[in-house]
Amino acid sequence: MTFVSSTLRTIAAPRLLAGTLLLACAPSAWAQSPTLLPQQQRITDEAIDADHQTYERTQGRIQALNDGGRPIRDYHLAKAQCWLDVSFHEYSRNDRSAFPQQALGESARLIEGMERGDAPLPTDTPLVNDARYLRDDLWQRLRVLQAAPGFSCAQQQVACGEVELVHAGNEFNQQQWRHAKPYIQIAEELVNDAEAAARQCGVGPGAAPTATPGPLVANVLFEFDRDGYRDIRTYSLESLDRALASIASESLRLQGITLVGHADRMQGRGFDANQALSERRARTVRELLIGRGIDPAQVRYEYRGDTQQVQQCEGVRPRAALLECLLPNRRVEVRFDVAR
Repeated sequence: MTFVSSTLRTIAAPRLLAGTLLLACAPSAWAQSPTLLPQQQRITDEAIDADHQTYERTQGRIQALNDGGRPIRDYHLAKAQCWLDVSFHEYSRNDRSAFPQQALGESARLIEGMERGDAPLPTDTPLVNDARYLRDDLWQRLRVLQAAPGFSCAQQQVACGEVELVHAGNEFNQQQWRHAKPYIQIAEELVNDAEAAARQCGVGPGAAPTATPGPLVANVLFEFDRDGYRDIRTYSLESLDRALASIASESLRLQGITLVGHADRMQGRGFDANQALSERRARTVRELLIGRGIDPAQVRYEYRGDTQQVQQCEGVRPRAALLECLLPNRRVEVRFDVAR
């Protein structure tokens, strides 16, 4: 199967093919880590073309590993590809920081290990260019997946989810939450996809399914200091409905639902007020689920106030931007307990 990044399809195909053929003939010429030209030199077509060739050669090495038998879904091959993709994405957006080079270096580190046949290969995900650590809840879900029975089916999504969280953290440092948010949403979708892939791993005619399906989680998000149905962000409500649809489409048996209400750290009215606010939010989601046909006996709720922040948003200004950045903390976490 041909393995070519969608990001790098914009680079001329003949050059990519030539690079792949060169790799087959002279792999020793590729041993050194790829290096982009310094930012101040990227002012001519020739300089940019040289950097594009660096990306092409790196893509060719990934292609060669895939051609040699390492599958696309492999965690390390997928991670090398995703590091390459985010590096090229930011290079194309004229990111003047060290991020494009450092992300490219992470891709090369994995490629070199695979080419040498190293075992075990590294599984760490460095916060390159001092990227901000965002969304601890997503990182935790990714860690759980790495130890899950169905991880073999979710490797690609897990690898790329980790890289996109670093990408988001780099954008947060450079241009604050507004620019980080799209990449956080990509990471969240990848985590959801990974969990779905892990749950379905081994399911099919003649296959023994995993004994316990992986987690099924949705987060319902609320506007600041609000707790009513009309105060829910629409796209988060859609994520809840997708989770309910997955239970039906995957033939899962719902055993119970736990709702955990949260509030952000803005304590204008104090700790007790945030506790009460998080409880009202949990109650709202409970009524919402009952309205969607869920048996009330299957739903229990808890509330944590502002004690479990998943996004800190230090230094974000002005206030409107801070409130938007803190949105993931104004949530009701919906955890579906399912079985086959």
